[in-house]
Amino acid sequence: MIIAIDGPAAAGKGTLARRLAEALGFDYLDTGLIYRAVGMKAERTGWPPEAAALALTPSDLDGADLRGDEAAQAASKVAAIPEVRAALLEFQRAFAANPPGGKGAVLDGRDIGTVVCPQADLKLFVTASLEKRVERRVKELQQRGLEVIQTEVFAQMKERDERDSQRAVAPLVAANDARVLDTSDLDADQAFALAFELVRT
Repeated sequence: MIIAIDGPAAAGKGTLARRLAEALGFDYLDTGLIYRAVGMKAERTGWPPEAAALALTPSDLDGADLRGDEAAQAASKVAAIPEVRAALLEFQRAFAANPPGGKGAVLDGRDIGTVVCPQADLKLFVTASLEKRVERRVKELQQRGLEVIQTEVFAQMKERDERDSQRAVAPLVAANDARVLDTSDLDADQAFALAFELVRT
Protein backbone atom coordinates (compact mmCIF):
# COMPACT_ATOMS: atom_id res chain seq x y z
CA MET A 1 0.00 0.00 0.00
CA ILE A 2 1.21 3.49 -0.86
CA ILE A 3 -0.03 6.59 0.98
CA ALA A 4 0.81 9.95 -0.59
CA ILE A 5 0.61 13.06 1.58
CA ASP A 6 1.08 16.50 0.06
CA GLY A 7 0.65 20.04 1.29
CA PRO A 8 2.36 23.35 2.06
CA ALA A 9 4.91 24.00 4.79
CA ALA A 10 3.81 23.75 8.45
CA ALA A 11 0.40 22.29 7.62
CA GLY A 12 1.27 19.21 9.69
CA LYS A 13 1.86 16.71 6.90
CA GLY A 14 5.25 15.53 8.19
CA THR A 15 3.99 14.80 11.69
CA LEU A 16 0.93 13.08 10.25
CA ALA A 17 2.95 11.00 7.78
CA ARG A 18 5.35 9.79 10.47
CA ARG A 19 2.49 8.83 12.81
CA LEU A 20 0.59 6.99 10.09
CA ALA A 21 3.70 5.07 9.06
CA GLU A 22 4.40 4.08 12.65
CA ALA A 23 0.80 3.04 13.33
CA LEU A 24 0.60 0.94 10.16
CA GLY A 25 4.11 -0.49 10.30
CA PHE A 26 4.95 1.16 6.97
CA ASP A 27 8.21 2.74 5.85
CA TYR A 28 8.30 6.54 5.75
CA LEU A 29 10.07 8.85 3.31
CA ASP A 30 10.24 12.59 3.91
CA THR A 31 10.78 13.67 0.31
CA GLY A 32 11.20 17.30 1.34
CA LEU A 33 14.35 16.26 3.19
CA ILE A 34 15.82 15.01 -0.10
CA TYR A 35 15.36 18.43 -1.70
CA ARG A 36 16.70 20.18 1.40
CA ALA A 37 19.79 17.97 1.23
CA VAL A 38 20.31 18.76 -2.45
CA GLY A 39 19.85 22.50 -1.84
CA MET A 40 22.33 22.58 1.02
CA LYS A 41 24.82 20.32 -0.81
CA ALA A 42 24.73 22.70 -3.77
CA GLU A 43 25.29 25.71 -1.51
CA ARG A 44 28.13 24.08 0.43
CA THR A 45 29.98 22.74 -2.60
CA GLY A 46 29.16 25.40 -5.16
CA TRP A 47 28.04 22.65 -7.52
CA PRO A 48 25.09 23.13 -9.86
CA PRO A 49 21.94 21.75 -8.20
CA GLU A 50 21.63 19.06 -10.89
CA ALA A 51 25.11 17.74 -10.01
CA ALA A 52 24.30 17.83 -6.30
CA ALA A 53 21.14 15.79 -6.96
CA LEU A 54 23.01 13.15 -8.94
CA ALA A 55 25.72 12.91 -6.26
CA LEU A 56 23.29 12.70 -3.32
CA THR A 57 24.06 9.92 -0.84
CA PRO A 58 22.03 8.58 2.12
CA SER A 59 24.48 10.23 4.53
CA ASP A 60 23.54 13.62 3.08
CA LEU A 61 20.07 13.15 4.59
CA ASP A 62 21.51 13.13 8.11
CA GLY A 63 22.72 16.74 8.02
CA ALA A 64 21.97 18.72 11.18
CA ASP A 65 21.31 21.82 9.09
CA LEU A 66 18.42 20.35 7.09
CA ARG A 67 15.58 21.42 9.43
CA GLY A 68 16.14 25.17 9.40
CA ASP A 69 14.64 27.89 7.23
CA GLU A 70 17.83 28.22 5.17
CA ALA A 71 17.45 24.61 4.04
CA ALA A 72 13.73 25.11 3.42
CA GLN A 73 14.40 28.06 1.13
CA ALA A 74 17.22 26.19 -0.63
CA ALA A 75 14.90 23.21 -1.17
CA SER A 76 12.17 25.34 -2.68
CA LYS A 77 14.64 26.86 -5.17
CA VAL A 78 16.22 23.62 -6.38
CA ALA A 79 12.83 21.88 -6.49
CA ALA A 80 11.84 24.21 -9.32
CA ILE A 81 14.66 22.84 -11.53
CA PRO A 82 13.39 20.08 -13.87
CA GLU A 83 16.75 18.26 -13.94
CA VAL A 84 16.83 18.05 -10.15
CA ARG A 85 13.30 16.68 -9.98
CA ALA A 86 14.09 14.10 -12.68
CA ALA A 87 17.23 12.96 -10.83
CA LEU A 88 15.30 12.41 -7.59
CA LEU A 89 12.08 11.06 -9.04
CA GLU A 90 13.32 7.51 -9.60
CA PHE A 91 14.71 7.29 -6.06
CA GLN A 92 11.32 8.18 -4.62
CA ARG A 93 9.40 5.83 -6.91
CA ALA A 94 11.75 2.95 -6.12
CA PHE A 95 11.21 3.50 -2.39
CA ALA A 96 7.44 3.48 -2.83
CA ALA A 97 7.44 0.38 -5.02
CA ASN A 98 9.87 -1.55 -2.82
CA PRO A 99 9.75 -0.17 0.74
CA PRO A 100 12.56 -1.58 2.92
CA GLY A 101 10.11 -3.26 5.30
CA GLY A 102 8.10 -4.74 2.46
CA LYS A 103 4.71 -3.82 3.94
CA GLY A 104 3.84 -0.37 2.65
CA ALA A 105 5.10 3.18 2.24
CA VAL A 106 4.07 6.64 3.36
CA LEU A 107 5.63 9.50 1.40
CA ASP A 108 5.09 13.17 2.10
CA GLY A 109 6.03 16.13 -0.03
CA ARG A 110 4.51 18.50 -2.53
CA ASP A 111 3.98 16.37 -5.65
CA ILE A 112 3.65 12.81 -4.34
CA GLY A 113 0.03 12.30 -5.36
CA THR A 114 0.32 14.18 -8.64
CA VAL A 115 3.74 13.15 -10.00
CA VAL A 116 5.74 10.72 -7.87
CA CYS A 117 3.00 8.20 -7.02
CA PRO A 118 -0.13 9.05 -9.02
CA GLN A 119 -1.20 5.41 -8.47
CA ALA A 120 -1.09 5.74 -4.65
CA ASP A 121 -3.82 3.86 -2.80
CA LEU A 122 -4.64 6.91 -0.67
CA LYS A 123 -3.83 10.56 -1.38
CA LEU A 124 -4.13 13.23 1.28
CA PHE A 125 -3.67 16.94 0.75
CA VAL A 126 -2.97 18.48 4.15
CA THR A 127 -3.41 22.22 4.35
CA ALA A 128 -4.08 25.05 6.81
CA SER A 129 -4.45 28.81 6.68
CA LEU A 130 -1.25 30.81 6.13
CA GLU A 131 -1.72 32.54 9.48
CA LYS A 132 -2.03 29.24 11.35
CA ARG A 133 1.00 27.79 9.56
CA VAL A 134 3.09 30.84 10.40
CA GLU A 135 2.02 30.57 14.03
CA ARG A 136 3.11 26.91 14.09
CA ARG A 137 6.46 27.60 12.41
CA VAL A 138 7.25 30.46 14.81
CA LYS A 139 6.49 28.22 17.78
CA GLU A 140 8.61 25.43 16.34
CA LEU A 141 11.60 27.72 15.80
CA GLN A 142 11.27 29.26 19.25
CA GLN A 143 11.25 25.79 20.80
CA ARG A 144 14.61 25.24 19.12
CA GLY A 145 15.91 28.31 20.91
CA LEU A 146 16.00 30.51 17.84
CA GLU A 147 15.10 34.18 17.77
CA VAL A 148 12.17 34.67 15.42
CA ILE A 149 10.49 37.70 13.86
CA GLN A 150 6.96 36.69 12.94
CA THR A 151 6.65 39.14 10.04
CA GLU A 152 9.77 37.64 8.46
CA VAL A 153 8.43 34.10 8.82
CA PHE A 154 5.14 35.24 7.26
CA ALA A 155 6.93 36.84 4.29
CA GLN A 156 9.18 33.80 3.75
CA MET A 157 6.31 31.33 3.92
CA LYS A 158 4.11 33.40 1.62
CA GLU A 159 6.96 33.65 -0.90
CA ARG A 160 7.57 29.91 -0.72
CA ASP A 161 3.87 29.12 -1.16
CA GLU A 162 3.80 31.25 -4.30
CA ARG A 163 6.99 29.74 -5.69
CA ASP A 164 5.87 26.16 -4.99
CA SER A 165 2.37 26.58 -6.41
CA GLN A 166 3.39 28.58 -9.49
CA ARG A 167 6.44 26.64 -10.66
CA ALA A 168 6.19 25.16 -14.13
CA VAL A 169 7.27 21.67 -13.06
CA ALA A 170 5.21 19.68 -10.54
CA PRO A 171 3.50 22.62 -8.85
CA LEU A 172 2.00 22.24 -5.38
CA VAL A 173 -1.63 21.29 -6.04
CA ALA A 174 -4.00 18.70 -4.68
CA ALA A 175 -4.42 15.66 -6.90
CA ASN A 176 -7.91 15.37 -8.39
CA ASP A 177 -8.60 12.28 -6.28
CA ALA A 178 -6.93 13.51 -3.08
CA ARG A 179 -8.82 13.86 0.18
CA VAL A 180 -8.28 17.38 1.51
CA LEU A 181 -7.55 17.64 5.23
CA ASP A 182 -7.62 21.20 6.62
CA THR A 183 -5.77 21.23 9.93
CA SER A 184 -6.30 24.93 10.73
CA ASP A 185 -8.52 24.07 13.68
CA LEU A 186 -7.17 20.58 14.41
CA ASP A 187 -4.40 19.47 16.72
CA ALA A 188 -2.03 16.65 15.75
CA ASP A 189 -4.14 13.96 17.45
CA GLN A 190 -7.35 15.06 15.71
CA ALA A 191 -5.65 15.19 12.32
CA PHE A 192 -4.20 11.72 12.85
CA ALA A 193 -7.57 10.28 13.88
CA LEU A 194 -9.23 11.61 10.72
CA ALA A 195 -6.42 10.41 8.46
CA PHE A 196 -6.30 6.97 10.08
CA GLU A 197 -10.03 6.58 9.54
CA LEU A 198 -9.53 7.36 5.84
CA VAL A 199 -6.84 4.67 5.64
CA ARG A 200 -9.17 2.11 7.21
CA THR A 201 -11.99 2.93 4.80
